[in-house]
Amino acid sequence: MSIELLLLGVGSSGGSPAIGCSCPTCTSPDPRNRRTRASAVIRAEGKTLLIDTGPDLRSQALRENLLQVDAVLYTHPHADHIHGIDDLRAWCWLQKVALPVYGNTLTIEHIKSRFTYTLLQPNEYWDKPVLTPIEVDAEPFNAAGVRVLPIPLLHGRWPILGFRIGNVAYLTDVSEIPESSYALLQGLDVLVLDCLREVPHPTHFGVVQSLAAAERIAARRTVFIHMTHELEYHALSSRLPPGIEVGYDGMRITM
Repeated sequence: MSIELLLLGVGSSGGSPAIGCSCPTCTSPDPRNRRTRASAVIRAEGKTLLIDTGPDLRSQALRENLLQVDAVLYTHPHADHIHGIDDLRAWCWLQKVALPVYGNTLTIEHIKSRFTYTLLQPNEYWDKPVLTPIEVDAEPFNAAGVRVLPIPLLHGRWPILGFRIGNVAYLTDVSEIPESSYALLQGLDVLVLDCLREVPHPTHFGVVQSLAAAERIAARRTVFIHMTHELEYHALSSRLPPGIEVGYDGMRITM
Protein backbone atom coordinates (compact mmCIF):
# COMPACT_ATOMS: atom_id res chain seq x y z
CA MET A 1 0.00 0.00 0.00
CA SER A 2 1.47 3.35 -1.04
CA ILE A 3 1.07 6.09 1.56
CA GLU A 4 1.61 9.84 1.55
CA LEU A 5 2.03 11.61 4.88
CA LEU A 6 1.54 15.38 5.02
CA LEU A 7 2.22 17.27 8.23
CA LEU A 8 -0.23 20.16 8.26
CA GLY A 9 1.16 21.52 11.52
CA VAL A 10 3.85 20.52 13.99
CA GLY A 11 3.34 23.14 16.69
CA SER A 12 2.12 22.92 20.25
CA SER A 13 -1.03 24.53 21.61
CA GLY A 14 0.38 28.07 21.40
CA GLY A 15 1.96 27.73 17.97
CA SER A 16 5.18 29.43 16.88
CA PRO A 17 5.90 32.30 16.81
CA ALA A 18 4.43 32.68 20.28
CA ILE A 19 2.59 35.93 20.94
CA GLY A 20 4.88 38.51 22.51
CA CYS A 21 8.05 36.42 22.24
CA SER A 22 11.37 37.44 20.66
CA CYS A 23 13.31 34.20 21.15
CA PRO A 24 15.45 32.74 18.32
CA THR A 25 12.65 30.45 17.15
CA CYS A 26 9.98 33.13 17.12
CA THR A 27 12.16 35.64 15.27
CA SER A 28 13.68 33.13 12.87
CA PRO A 29 13.23 33.82 9.13
CA ASP A 30 13.31 30.06 8.43
CA PRO A 31 9.75 28.87 7.63
CA ARG A 32 10.52 25.59 9.41
CA ASN A 33 10.34 27.51 12.68
CA ARG A 34 6.81 28.73 11.93
CA ARG A 35 4.56 26.07 13.41
CA THR A 36 0.79 25.88 13.32
CA ARG A 37 -1.11 23.58 15.64
CA ALA A 38 -0.49 19.84 15.20
CA SER A 39 -2.47 18.02 12.52
CA ALA A 40 -1.71 15.67 9.65
CA VAL A 41 -3.10 14.05 6.53
CA ILE A 42 -2.51 10.47 5.46
CA ARG A 43 -3.43 9.47 1.92
CA ALA A 44 -3.82 5.75 1.20
CA GLU A 45 -5.96 3.60 -1.09
CA GLY A 46 -7.09 6.75 -2.89
CA LYS A 47 -8.59 8.16 0.33
CA THR A 48 -7.63 11.13 2.47
CA LEU A 49 -7.67 10.74 6.24
CA LEU A 50 -7.32 13.86 8.38
CA ILE A 51 -5.82 13.51 11.86
CA ASP A 52 -7.27 16.12 14.24
CA THR A 53 -8.87 19.46 13.47
CA GLY A 54 -6.91 22.17 15.21
CA PRO A 55 -7.74 25.89 15.18
CA ASP A 56 -5.41 26.45 12.19
CA LEU A 57 -7.17 23.92 9.95
CA ARG A 58 -8.59 26.45 7.47
CA SER A 59 -5.24 28.13 6.80
CA GLN A 60 -3.48 24.75 6.64
CA ALA A 61 -6.00 23.46 4.10
CA LEU A 62 -5.65 26.57 1.94
CA ARG A 63 -1.87 26.38 2.10
CA GLU A 64 -1.83 22.72 1.01
CA ASN A 65 -4.83 22.89 -1.37
CA LEU A 66 -6.59 20.17 0.63
CA LEU A 67 -9.73 19.54 -1.43
CA GLN A 68 -10.72 16.09 -0.18
CA VAL A 69 -11.31 14.62 3.28
CA ASP A 70 -12.90 11.18 3.57
CA ALA A 71 -12.69 10.65 7.35
CA VAL A 72 -11.26 12.27 10.46
CA LEU A 73 -9.23 10.46 13.12
CA TYR A 74 -9.19 12.21 16.49
CA THR A 75 -6.39 11.63 18.95
CA HIS A 76 -8.08 13.46 21.86
CA PRO A 77 -10.37 16.43 22.54
CA HIS A 78 -8.02 19.19 23.69
CA ALA A 79 -8.71 22.57 22.06
CA ASP A 80 -5.59 22.58 19.87
CA HIS A 81 -6.68 19.27 18.33
CA ILE A 82 -10.44 19.73 17.98
CA HIS A 83 -11.44 23.39 17.87
CA GLY A 84 -11.18 23.61 14.09
CA ILE A 85 -14.07 21.15 13.82
CA ASP A 86 -16.35 23.79 12.29
CA ASP A 87 -14.06 24.03 9.25
CA LEU A 88 -15.06 20.48 8.30
CA ARG A 89 -18.17 22.07 6.82
CA ALA A 90 -16.07 23.01 3.78
CA TRP A 91 -15.59 19.36 2.79
CA CYS A 92 -19.16 18.44 3.71
CA TRP A 93 -20.27 21.16 1.28
CA LEU A 94 -17.79 20.20 -1.43
CA GLN A 95 -18.54 16.48 -1.22
CA LYS A 96 -22.21 16.62 -0.11
CA VAL A 97 -21.64 13.79 2.36
CA ALA A 98 -21.54 13.37 6.11
CA LEU A 99 -17.99 12.82 7.33
CA PRO A 100 -17.25 9.91 9.65
CA VAL A 101 -15.14 10.99 12.63
CA TYR A 102 -13.40 8.41 14.81
CA GLY A 103 -12.19 8.68 18.37
CA ASN A 104 -12.20 6.94 21.71
CA THR A 105 -15.11 7.26 24.13
CA LEU A 106 -13.65 10.36 25.79
CA THR A 107 -13.29 12.18 22.48
CA ILE A 108 -16.66 11.23 21.03
CA GLU A 109 -18.42 12.27 24.25
CA HIS A 110 -16.74 15.68 24.02
CA ILE A 111 -17.85 16.09 20.40
CA LYS A 112 -21.42 15.16 21.26
CA SER A 113 -21.60 17.53 24.22
CA ARG A 114 -19.58 20.49 22.91
CA PHE A 115 -20.40 20.42 19.19
CA THR A 116 -23.96 19.10 19.08
CA TYR A 117 -24.77 21.14 15.98
CA THR A 118 -22.37 19.02 13.94
CA LEU A 119 -24.55 15.94 14.47
CA LEU A 120 -27.71 17.29 12.80
CA GLN A 121 -29.04 16.18 9.44
CA PRO A 122 -27.79 18.30 6.52
CA ASN A 123 -29.90 21.12 5.16
CA GLU A 124 -29.99 22.09 1.51
CA TYR A 125 -27.10 24.54 1.96
CA TRP A 126 -24.65 22.19 3.73
CA ASP A 127 -23.57 25.27 5.70
CA LYS A 128 -22.67 23.35 8.86
CA PRO A 129 -20.43 20.34 9.46
CA VAL A 130 -22.39 17.09 9.15
CA LEU A 131 -20.53 14.45 11.11
CA THR A 132 -21.06 10.81 12.00
CA PRO A 133 -19.21 10.08 15.27
CA ILE A 134 -17.86 6.56 15.65
CA GLU A 135 -16.30 5.25 18.86
CA VAL A 136 -13.21 3.08 18.52
CA ASP A 137 -11.02 1.39 21.10
CA ALA A 138 -7.96 -0.76 20.57
CA GLU A 139 -9.37 -2.85 17.73
CA PRO A 140 -8.49 -2.16 14.10
CA PHE A 141 -11.18 -0.44 12.05
CA ASN A 142 -11.78 0.72 8.50
CA ALA A 143 -11.98 4.46 7.85
CA ALA A 144 -13.24 5.13 4.32
CA GLY A 145 -12.00 1.65 3.46
CA VAL A 146 -8.50 2.18 4.89
CA ARG A 147 -7.41 -0.12 7.70
CA VAL A 148 -6.45 1.85 10.81
CA LEU A 149 -4.85 0.41 13.93
CA PRO A 150 -5.46 2.52 17.06
CA ILE A 151 -2.49 2.84 19.41
CA PRO A 152 -3.55 3.37 23.06
CA LEU A 153 -1.46 6.10 24.72
CA LEU A 154 -1.49 8.24 27.84
CA HIS A 155 -1.60 12.05 27.80
CA GLY A 156 -1.16 12.73 31.48
CA ARG A 157 -4.14 10.92 33.02
CA TRP A 158 -6.14 10.92 29.79
CA PRO A 159 -6.36 7.80 27.65
CA ILE A 160 -5.82 8.95 24.07
CA LEU A 161 -5.08 7.35 20.71
CA GLY A 162 -2.31 7.32 18.20
CA PHE A 163 -2.89 5.71 14.81
CA ARG A 164 -1.00 3.30 12.60
CA ILE A 165 -1.78 3.01 8.90
CA GLY A 166 0.40 0.54 7.07
CA ASN A 167 3.93 1.17 8.30
CA VAL A 168 3.27 4.76 9.37
CA ALA A 169 2.38 5.68 12.97
CA TYR A 170 1.32 9.08 14.32
CA LEU A 171 1.71 9.63 18.08
CA THR A 172 1.09 13.10 19.41
CA ASP A 173 0.59 14.45 22.96
CA VAL A 174 2.23 11.43 24.57
CA SER A 175 3.44 11.23 28.16
CA GLU A 176 3.58 7.43 28.27
CA ILE A 177 3.40 4.59 25.78
CA PRO A 178 1.90 1.55 27.52
CA GLU A 179 3.95 -1.61 27.28
CA SER A 180 1.24 -3.33 25.23
CA SER A 181 1.34 -0.52 22.66
CA TYR A 182 5.03 -0.96 21.91
CA ALA A 183 4.17 -4.30 20.35
CA LEU A 184 1.89 -2.45 17.89
CA LEU A 185 4.72 -0.20 16.76
CA GLN A 186 7.18 -2.71 15.38
CA GLY A 187 8.41 -2.65 11.78
CA LEU A 188 7.58 0.99 11.10
CA ASP A 189 8.94 2.89 8.14
CA VAL A 190 7.89 6.25 9.63
CA LEU A 191 7.14 7.22 13.23
CA VAL A 192 5.72 10.68 13.91
CA LEU A 193 6.31 11.40 17.59
CA ASP A 194 5.49 14.03 20.20
CA CYS A 195 8.46 16.11 21.42
CA LEU A 196 7.14 19.12 23.30
CA ARG A 197 10.17 20.86 24.78
CA GLU A 198 13.60 20.38 26.32
CA VAL A 199 12.52 19.44 29.84
CA PRO A 200 9.90 16.78 30.63
CA HIS A 201 6.27 17.84 30.96
CA PRO A 202 3.51 16.13 32.96
CA THR A 203 1.52 15.36 29.81
CA HIS A 204 4.11 15.25 27.01
CA PHE A 205 7.45 13.73 26.13
CA GLY A 206 10.45 16.00 26.40
CA VAL A 207 13.49 15.59 24.12
CA VAL A 208 15.16 12.87 26.20
CA GLN A 209 11.95 10.85 26.48
CA SER A 210 11.23 11.21 22.76
CA LEU A 211 14.70 10.02 21.89
CA ALA A 212 14.37 7.02 24.20
CA ALA A 213 11.00 6.03 22.72
CA ALA A 214 12.29 6.50 19.18
CA GLU A 215 15.30 4.30 19.92
CA ARG A 216 13.11 1.55 21.37
CA ILE A 217 10.57 1.62 18.52
CA ALA A 218 13.39 1.78 15.97
CA ALA A 219 11.42 3.01 12.97
CA ARG A 220 13.44 3.55 9.81
CA ARG A 221 12.62 7.25 10.07
CA THR A 222 11.32 9.23 13.08
CA VAL A 223 9.94 12.76 12.86
CA PHE A 224 9.40 14.93 15.94
CA ILE A 225 6.26 17.08 16.15
CA HIS A 226 4.14 19.14 18.60
CA MET A 227 7.06 21.36 19.55
CA THR A 228 7.00 24.62 21.46
CA HIS A 229 9.10 27.61 20.44
CA GLU A 230 11.70 26.45 23.00
CA LEU A 231 12.95 24.03 20.33
CA GLU A 232 14.56 25.84 17.40
CA TYR A 233 14.67 23.81 14.20
CA HIS A 234 18.42 23.96 13.45
CA ALA A 235 19.59 23.72 17.07
CA LEU A 236 17.50 20.60 17.69
CA SER A 237 18.35 19.05 14.32
CA SER A 238 22.07 19.30 15.04
CA ARG A 239 21.64 17.13 18.15
CA LEU A 240 19.63 14.31 16.68
CA PRO A 241 21.10 10.97 15.64
CA PRO A 242 20.71 9.58 12.12
CA GLY A 243 17.17 8.51 11.33
CA ILE A 244 15.55 11.09 13.62
CA GLU A 245 14.59 14.54 12.36
CA VAL A 246 12.63 17.65 13.22
CA GLY A 247 9.29 17.95 11.47
CA TYR A 248 7.99 21.15 9.93
CA ASP A 249 4.69 22.46 8.56
CA GLY A 250 4.11 21.18 5.05
CA MET A 251 6.55 18.27 5.33
CA ARG A 252 5.63 15.43 2.95
CA ILE A 253 6.80 11.84 3.10
CA THR A 254 5.81 9.34 0.41
CA MET A 255 6.25 5.58 0.72
